[in-house]
Amino acid sequence: MAGHNQHSATEATPLLAASPVAPAAAVVEAGTFSRDNTLVGDALSSSEPSSRETHQGSDDDDDDDDEDDHSDADSEHEEPPLRRGQVMLLCYARMVEPIAFFSIFPYINQMLERNGSLAPADVGFYSGLIESMFSLTQMCVMMFWGHAADRFGRKPILVFSLVAVSVATALFGLAQSIWQMVLFRCVAGVFAGTIVTIRVMITEHSTQATQARTFSWFAFAGNLGILFGPLLGGVLADPAAQYPAVFAGVPFFEKFPYALSSFVVGLIGLSAAVTSALFVEETLPAEVRAATAAHNAIVEDSEQQQDPNGNSNKPPEQQTWRSLLREPGVGAAFYTYGHVMILAFAYTAIVPVFWYTPPELGGFGFTYLLISSFMALNGFSQATWLLLIFPRLQRRFGTNGVIQGCAVAWPFFFALMPFLNTLLRIGTPFADNLFWTIAVVAMLVGPGVAMAFTGIQLLLNDVAPDPLALSTLNAMALALTSGLRSFSPALFTSIFAFSVNNQWLLAGHFSWLVLLLIALGLAGYVLVVGLPVGEGRALGGAARVKKAKEVKGKTGRKGRRKVAVEDVQDIGGAASTSSSSSSSSGGGGVVRE
Repeated sequence: MAGHNQHSATEATPLLAASPVAPAAAVVEAGTFSRDNTLVGDALSSSEPSSRETHQGSDDDDDDDDEDDHSDADSEHEEPPLRRGQVMLLCYARMVEPIAFFSIFPYINQMLERNGSLAPADVGFYSGLIESMFSLTQMCVMMFWGHAADRFGRKPILVFSLVAVSVATALFGLAQSIWQMVLFRCVAGVFAGTIVTIRVMITEHSTQATQARTFSWFAFAGNLGILFGPLLGGVLADPAAQYPAVFAGVPFFEKFPYALSSFVVGLIGLSAAVTSALFVEETLPAEVRAATAAHNAIVEDSEQQQDPNGNSNKPPEQQTWRSLLREPGVGAAFYTYGHVMILAFAYTAIVPVFWYTPPELGGFGFTYLLISSFMALNGFSQATWLLLIFPRLQRRFGTNGVIQGCAVAWPFFFALMPFLNTLLRIGTPFADNLFWTIAVVAMLVGPGVAMAFTGIQLLLNDVAPDPLALSTLNAMALALTSGLRSFSPALFTSIFAFSVNNQWLLAGHFSWLVLLLIALGLAGYVLVVGLPVGEGRALGGAARVKKAKEVKGKTGRKGRRKVAVEDVQDIGGAASTSSSSSSSSGGGGVVRE
């Protein structure tokens, strides 16, 4: 039996430590550890009771545990209901980060000219510097916030970071020099760890059946933040000049013309902090954190850092980003995540300039009104795809099927842009009518590729070794996102400018060739190499809470705890190696599709 269990722990649940499994009756006295046994006593025990007392305590605890066996068995396979209220509160908090990031875009150039007395040629450099500082500092601290959320709990980190980023954003409007603008922008980026915690909490509220819906809401909330951020920044900037009937002659707004915009954004963040503090529930229970700490002590005291096969026995919260990337499926999912995000940032950077550029130079030549209309149409279409269509497609074809479909569609969508420009250059009535027909359809259908953003998040959740690795894995993904966001807009707009200024190179369409090649690379990877298929061990918190209570229940009335190493590891989301059903299940881990 022991040999059978050991084999199952390695094959069915390869991400767990494969320690030898002792017979059920093996008990180790308090404060001792043997490589041939998996039960350990509580090192905090102050006295050594007799062996008879030890077994008597075990019998008492077993009697207590048996009372809940039937109810646990009945509810073991039941999916917990979706906490819509909790998810909506988290989605509201999700809006804060993109609002804070994008709100300065409409007035940053004017603010730089006012505060720095810069020449027009120098404004672009400092504007790009300040805009990127938020993402760069955010990238540097993502891992810290992920570990902090694991150690102190999700909710405290969420509330603290919301308050801090709100205050820093509000202070940005009071900056009177360039160095103050850089400072407040960096501080806001440092405390923008909110998104790590929110993504993990959304995951912990999700199951395999509900994750497509919850992360569609999560993505839609982010899109709303991207929409409202520039809107608030533009409408509320310099109110004395824009609304002289109300704000003219007010000394404060004449001295700080951008304070109103930053204050309103800060108040939105503070309101999210208040609602989170009052109504959001903690998704990482104290039992889980305590049991995890116990496991760490066991591993350190026993000095068992490797199994007989040389695999790491470190619990997931101790894993470095390098070891996580070596876990089955994680590296492939992480690469796909980065590839998808670079496509997203590239298109987002190019398309507004492309729409504005005259047709003879390779663009559409849209007016500001048309650009706003197409952006609104794009946003409406994307919301429809994410909220209504994606959950159904994900249930029908699976997460990987949706990602593969988006990867195949992307090259066609990018190739369509030069074709539409060619129709405008032709300039005949038929070509113009064909342009408007295809352009409107493209804006309705094309944003469907945004489903890949939600799909890749679900893929990360599915391949996560267990819930205790979620914060680290999400922090890694978001650090990558922040890093890409810090340079990709400048890179791809520069490529577009080079393309427009060198019409001999594909008639100004060189930038779309670059995007097409990147998109073909993604399609080739997901279709030829394949995407990993995970088990969704990290989804939901109910199983972890249940297992944590089981471990806590093994604490005797006299303060003497006998904890199985596998039991504490199982809080991470995998089945207990001592369960015969789990031992014989097989086929675990992550496989290629």
